[in-house]
Amino acid sequence: MKNFLSERAQSMAPYTAGEQPKDRRYVKLNTNENPYPPSPKAVQALHAFDAETLKLYPAPDSADLCAAIAAAEGVEPQNVFCGNGSDEILALCLPAFFDETGAGAAFADITYSFYPVFCRFFGVPYAQVALEEDFTLDLHKLTAMPAQGLIVANPNAPTGIGIPLAEMENFVRENSGRVVIIDEAYMPFYDQSAALLTKKYKNLLVVKTFSKGYSLAGMRCGYAVGDAALIEGLCRCKDCFNSYPVDRVCQAVCAAAVSDAAYYAEMNALVVSERARVSEELQKRGFSVLPSSSNFVFARHGRLAGREVYEGLRARGVLVRWFNKPRIENFVRITIGSAEENTALLAALSEMLR
Repeated sequence: MKNFLSERAQSMAPYTAGEQPKDRRYVKLNTNENPYPPSPKAVQALHAFDAETLKLYPAPDSADLCAAIAAAEGVEPQNVFCGNGSDEILALCLPAFFDETGAGAAFADITYSFYPVFCRFFGVPYAQVALEEDFTLDLHKLTAMPAQGLIVANPNAPTGIGIPLAEMENFVRENSGRVVIIDEAYMPFYDQSAALLTKKYKNLLVVKTFSKGYSLAGMRCGYAVGDAALIEGLCRCKDCFNSYPVDRVCQAVCAAAVSDAAYYAEMNALVVSERARVSEELQKRGFSVLPSSSNFVFARHGRLAGREVYEGLRARGVLVRWFNKPRIENFVRITIGSAEENTALLAALSEMLR
């Protein structure tokens, strides 16, 4: 039978998302969702949405949502871009800021695994900087890379390690001649955002999501904050691909969510508190845990391989994420769930390690 796929499609190695099994009910701690519900304001906006308007296309520029985000971030609406999750925005960054014949992108070797997938898809060359032995990123080594632009996840995934704002500002300043993209998907659990630095540095783009800190992973909405020229570049690429990326319901719900900072500060503080408890309890059970600034922990057991921990927990109804990759194959990434979910995790570990 004739193969109708393009050579590119046949050669692609797609990103692999966390498993979503349906064979039984699991304590699901493998995909970094927020365990707490969305803001009551977001829920109210969903219930109040006028379904009659669904016959009309949404605003292609997501103007009302951009205005709400701008107010929350302390920037102007023209400095905000919205898309279907931060993944779509990160993907659009490749054609917007990188050339196939240019020096390419540079990022860490152990970081969000979508970055190299995006580069390969868009034909952009890339180079990777090895994390240090303690899994921190030496920003000076990244600066030394002869790349067209640099991408940093802060806090990093899957390690969870954060970089303080002062260090990030120095990094952005030292790379003023090229674009710096900071992926802040997990920033709600760290509070060191570089978003306001976009008012000082025209080369900085900060990408965020509603999936983690706003408990809206099912909405698939993300946004970028940056200089108007960078935002225009994203808009040009978006309009060559999909002029109406963010639907009407999503725009209404996310605009309401971003206006309820007090609620989310309270919920995310619960995640941070549980993160400390889980880290301490894991250490009591023989794990070493990397210092996390995210809503997950990256841990390695002193005796069991990462796959053994993953499979042992799965057999006991608890899902965590295991990466079969060099240097991190003995780690598991554990999402911080609710207090009850975390207690179930710890109980399963205790049973497994008896």
